[in-house]
Amino acid sequence: MSEQHLAVHLARRRPVLWVDPAISWLTPLRSSSVARTLREPRLRPVADNLLRLTPVTVPGVSRPGLRRIARAQVARAACGALGHWGGPPAAATVVASPDDLLRAVPTERTVFYGTDDYLAGAGLMGLGSTWLAERQSAHLREADIVIAVSDVLARDWSRLRRDIHVIPNGCDSERFASTDSAPLPSDVRLPGPIAGFVGTLNDRIDLELLHAVADRGVSLLLVGGCSHTFRRSRLDGLLSRPCVQWVGRKEFEEMPSYLRVIDVGLTPYGDSAFNRASSPLKTLEYLAAGRAVVATDLPAVRGLGTDLVTVARTPVEFADAVQSLLLGGRTDRQVAERRGFAARHSWAERADRIGELIGMHDDAAPDDMRRPER
Repeated sequence: MSEQHLAVHLARRRPVLWVDPAISWLTPLRSSSVARTLREPRLRPVADNLLRLTPVTVPGVSRPGLRRIARAQVARAACGALGHWGGPPAAATVVASPDDLLRAVPTERTVFYGTDDYLAGAGLMGLGSTWLAERQSAHLREADIVIAVSDVLARDWSRLRRDIHVIPNGCDSERFASTDSAPLPSDVRLPGPIAGFVGTLNDRIDLELLHAVADRGVSLLLVGGCSHTFRRSRLDGLLSRPCVQWVGRKEFEEMPSYLRVIDVGLTPYGDSAFNRASSPLKTLEYLAAGRAVVATDLPAVRGLGTDLVTVARTPVEFADAVQSLLLGGRTDRQVAERRGFAARHSWAERADRIGELIGMHDDAAPDDMRRPER
């Protein structure tokens, strides 16, 4: 996720506390994955100058009264976690969700980092649109600084706030530069060349585009989990084809291995309000791996201003572009151009811009920044 990448890079300048979405104390009883997470300390170091807090709160936070209690519990846990660096006030509180945490800890300034059109994505996130609208409006009014990941999102929010900074998503260009030397994945059985989609399978995806690619007999690899709001039965027709394979969710550290076997990366998002306001991570990640990319005609893709991404508007155009790029192969020069472009859009560059906005200047960094003790 974009906010996780930024936390890692901002921690190179200042100590950062990453706060997970709150978990009800009942959730581990229903979810084995959450139960495994909570076997670790709720506050734990994950990198130099980066602490991760997983707060556990009362159940039923969809109710206003219980939500206020949960917010107080998260705020108390966050303030306690800051004690590892001398306690609050923090230099800045950056909120990258609609949760009511903008004033959770004493701070010099507050930042609302808008990663999505939350109202348009209410169904995707399984949240109520009324509550989301209230929280989004409150954040836009109250935050000292507002950052949006796209021009479309900034224009939409400009009805409530004019001074919005646009900083698109970036990519981990350093990690994906090693794609061609990464270990080959053991579970991919498709013959090459391969077109691939890496990401969560959800209602953002236009499945007609993937069906059009499979109709050509192209090897199609799907890498990623499935959203809880997405009916997996919708994939049955696609996955029944011998040229299609879904390997499920993989850890981010494994992505170079899967991108190694992919020749053309796909960003098959439908034309929706949520997608138009988004800044897809995967498009830049494909380029950072040196792969060709076919994407649908979204503002964020056009905003990249490069012909290194092939834009398609219809299923036929999408499949034609994929087939053409697969047949054309790739040269060392093309790989270098794609990686060079992605490097100019790295998370390090994005973190530098955000760091300047919130006052994280290198010349003011303490000398004793180090990994907190367990």
